[in-house]
Amino acid sequence: MTAGQKNTPARTRRTCALALAAAVLAGAAAVSPAAAADRAAPEAGAAAQQRPGAAFAVTSAEVTRGLYQSAYSARNDVLWATASVGRPPVTRSRLLKLDPDTLEVEASFTPPVLDPATGAVEAVYGVAVDDEHDTVWTTNTRNDSVAVYSQRTGRHLATLEDVAHAREVVVDERRDLAWASSYEDGSVVAFDTRTLKEVDRITLEGSGPMGLDLDARTGTVYAADLKGDRVLAFSRGSDEVRAIPVAGEGAIGIDLTRNGRTAYVAEQTSGTVSVVDLRTGGVTRSVATGAGALSVSDDGRTGLLYVANRDSGTTTVVDPRKGTVLADLATGARSNHVTVARGAAYVLDKSASGADSADSAHRITGRR
Repeated sequence: MTAGQKNTPARTRRTCALALAAAVLAGAAAVSPAAAADRAAPEAGAAAQQRPGAAFAVTSAEVTRGLYQSAYSARNDVLWATASVGRPPVTRSRLLKLDPDTLEVEASFTPPVLDPATGAVEAVYGVAVDDEHDTVWTTNTRNDSVAVYSQRTGRHLATLEDVAHAREVVVDERRDLAWASSYEDGSVVAFDTRTLKEVDRITLEGSGPMGLDLDARTGTVYAADLKGDRVLAFSRGSDEVRAIPVAGEGAIGIDLTRNGRTAYVAEQTSGTVSVVDLRTGGVTRSVATGAGALSVSDDGRTGLLYVANRDSGTTTVVDPRKGTVLADLATGARSNHVTVARGAAYVLDKSASGADSADSAHRITGRR
């Protein structure tokens, strides 16, 4: 497929019924006593910096204005980041390769120009890597599409349309699929990562899928539903959508543990994170992290959880097993996204507080 080529109409489009198992209904009816206690506790993270014994350090670097999300490529040892500035027509947007150790920009690529008259480009926001095919996937939220770039050269390979207000994308390398959340029409759309064609579209009317993650073992995709304050579980080829209510309000970010048994959901309105048992469909804990909890990522090696709080300008480190806040770290006035890789948490800030209104990237290391 040549640069700029569009995809063909979807092969499979399904509007699915919502399935609520008994266990899920039980989870909706009440939060466990531990969860209720955590939720009732004051936002300790907003007042404290680090608990005794914790030793976390933050290194920062000014990058560029408009930083949005990042994703790590193990194949290339690169932190990919997106940046877009302003509202349409967006004329400033870049896909960046960052050194994960120094946070320095190794390369910068400009998306295709859509309108020569205004200079508007196909601005990039969400990002995920496909190390199997050596590509980067982005969501072009303002243009209702996703795009694919070469990791090796940064060349734009394809634009795949009809993803309404595309928010996030996640890659299932084992099954050669990339899933994108189509917020405005309540859909999750699957693309074949080899052919770059749409192969499935699952719609739950009335939903608003935002953050995405997947269970690599089963291929099940999990979406944070902003409109319904719940987790939605989709699978390719299935007409069933499972719904699991969360404890807080404004479900927007989601991250799964490696074993696929637990989901962590960042809830922007309530400033909390729900710990969800995906087997029983119940919330086991609800932890207050900070105002505007937007993005969440766990460290599979330590079990610690990192939550970027956009309104409080912090990243909170949580022990999800105990429901305790270990540290609340300054990561820019508008901490927008966090991802964990190589034993570090990488946070992107959108405060435009640096020189020439640059945003910063932050690298968190340390231990509890």
